[in-house]
Formats: sequence, structure tokens, C-alpha cells
Amino acid sequence: MTSKSDTTVTVLYALPDEQTIVDVGFEPGMTAALAVKRSGLTESYPSIGDEDLVLGIWGVQVDSWHQLKPGDRVEVSRPLKADPREMRRDFVTSGRVMGGAPVSEGGVRKKARE
Repeated sequence: MTSKSDTTVTVLYALPDEQTIVDVGFEPGMTAALAVKRSGLTESYPSIGDEDLVLGIWGVQVDSWHQLKPGDRVEVSRPLKADPREMRRDFVTSGRVMGGAPVSEGGVRKKARE
């Protein structure tokens, strides 16, 4: 008996407020970039095509030419808008910490009251 995961790969793209998952028929030699193209996500989300694709398989970054196996999940990531290390430096310089809470004297983060 053949299961769905034996004949397809899944392509996933997520925005902050929505997630799109598309199953694509698997064929031997299929690359991660080809699966994304066949998913139709580049037409539904034109901004994907504006950037170099950042792809992962089950959370592990891969190149676009990575050959897939049946059942793989290709994740299309959005590029970071800012380097997290630079953001942290900017927060510290301005007297804040990640998450936006102000820092009290002595460098201790103030806790929100419940």
C-alpha cells in the first residue's frame, strides 16, 4: 500500500498571520527549487521570487538544488529584515532589551505587573 508521503513532497510558506502548505507530486531527481516552483507559491506570493530563496528541509537549511526524497517538507523562509545581533546592540545602546521592556537602573529588566 502506498501512502501519500511516498508520492509527494510538501512545500510550506508562512507569513506572520497565515501559513500555506501545498503537496506536490514527487518525481525522482526533484530539487527543492523545483518543488517550490511546482507548488505555485511564487505566483501566490510574488515577494518570494524577489529574493534568493532560503530553503530548509524539516528545519535544516539546504541549497535550492538539494535533491528531495518522498515525504520531505520544503520550508520557504523569509529573509531577516535585520541582523538579530545588530538589533540586540541597538537595544542595549538605547537602554532597552529584546522584547522592548525598559531596563531599570542596574541593568535589570522591569517586569510587567499582572
